[in-house]
Amino acid sequence: MSRNSGRNSDGTFAKGNPGKPKGTRHRATMASLSLLDGEAEALTRKAIESALGGDSVALRLCLERIAPVRKDAPVQFALPEMNSAEGAAKAAGAVLSAVSDGKLTPSEGAHVMGLIETYRRTLELSELEARVIALEQSHAA
Repeated sequence: MSRNSGRNSDGTFAKGNPGKPKGTRHRATMASLSLLDGEAEALTRKAIESALGGDSVALRLCLERIAPVRKDAPVQFALPEMNSAEGAAKAAGAVLSAVSDGKLTPSEGAHVMGLIETYRRTLELSELEARVIALEQSHAA
């Protein structure tokens, strides 16, 4: 390890050297931000003018700011009540049916299944907690 670099021979930071503080920006980023400082309005106006003039790249950039790509969309399909593990199993079956019928995409189905599984575990934990409390009360009496 070189004394001046603060790094080990494999390139990782040596013990006691955390590197740059969290949130520190790169020197090149800071330089480009200082060049752009005060020019945001003019650059935005130019991008809009270019988009209106038929520049497809500028048009895409402007539209992405107006209406960003949706990352999640609500899904609607029939789902049975889940008051027990059996209800969660029925709900999981409903999700599989919705995926196989094309009402949900496989990734939407996987996300909903994750929610069902989390809820099932919550139900299970609540039931176990109630059983432990009942056992403790019966032993205390």
